[in-house]
Amino acid sequence: MNKMQEPTLEKEKRGTFDFINSIGIILIHLAPIALIWTGATLFDWILCFSLYFVRMFFVTAGYHRYFSHRTFKTSRWFQFILAFFAETSAQKGVLWWAAHHREHHRYSDQPQDPHSAKLYGFWYSHIGWIVSSDFIQANYNIIGDFSKYKELRWLDKNYLFPPFFLATLITFVGGWVNGGTFLSMFTDGWTTLLAGFFLSTVLLYHGTFSINSLMHRIGFQRYQTGDESRNSLWLALITLGEGWHNNHHYYQSTVRQGFYWWEIDITYYVLKVLSWVGIVWDLKGVPAHVRNARSLEEAKKMAKNNEIE
Repeated sequence: MNKMQEPTLEKEKRGTFDFINSIGIILIHLAPIALIWTGATLFDWILCFSLYFVRMFFVTAGYHRYFSHRTFKTSRWFQFILAFFAETSAQKGVLWWAAHHREHHRYSDQPQDPHSAKLYGFWYSHIGWIVSSDFIQANYNIIGDFSKYKELRWLDKNYLFPPFFLATLITFVGGWVNGGTFLSMFTDGWTTLLAGFFLSTVLLYHGTFSINSLMHRIGFQRYQTGDESRNSLWLALITLGEGWHNNHHYYQSTVRQGFYWWEIDITYYVLKVLSWVGIVWDLKGVPAHVRNARSLEEAKKMAKNNEIE
């Protein structure tokens, strides 16, 4: 007996390449090639991978779990820190990022989804939606809870400042470590810039982008979400917990994406430690009836039955 076919969704016209919008991301990908001729020191490699994971934390904790989903609370000053260091990832502005992510959840795997791998293909969902002219602007009406802060509006408008600041800083530091003085940045800091910033940023791009593409293609589905979101331990490791993507699409309100103790979620662990010293608070958990159900409808029935009992 043939399975009932899913209704065909009418896709939006997408994929017009925008060179001006893409030139920055193209140059960032090309810059590390120079390492073939310049080489890199041990310090450069350590900084490369350290900045990958440090910035991945700010992307996942800041851009995603805080600004997109408000899964915990923090002070205005640490809110700024989250936004600033997330923007060093060179993934555009904090309000732009969060607004598009909220639209992704609102229309997951529907025609309006900014990066549906199911409808628009792997490469478009991975990077095409960013280098095209489709999403240069964002709908700031859906991020009004954060766009009311003038410092966040400034960061969003001047989103190139944080990565430029970081690139300049690590070039100075690399010159000092590799050459002995800060002035050595002109002779010994370039390798640190190429490996510590540019290569690290490229790795960070594709680590982050894999959630939009691979996490809707590989892995397993524990929960019925109505979309293609999946869970993967390996992607959870390289994204500090974002690989539990089916969990997240099922219940977006929680700060933890690994619902069970064996589901490694490093971002959540760091946020938990920060909550112990009062930097963040009100970390939203996963109710037992939600975690133990397999759909939100089932979870509602379980909660209702518990109330009756």
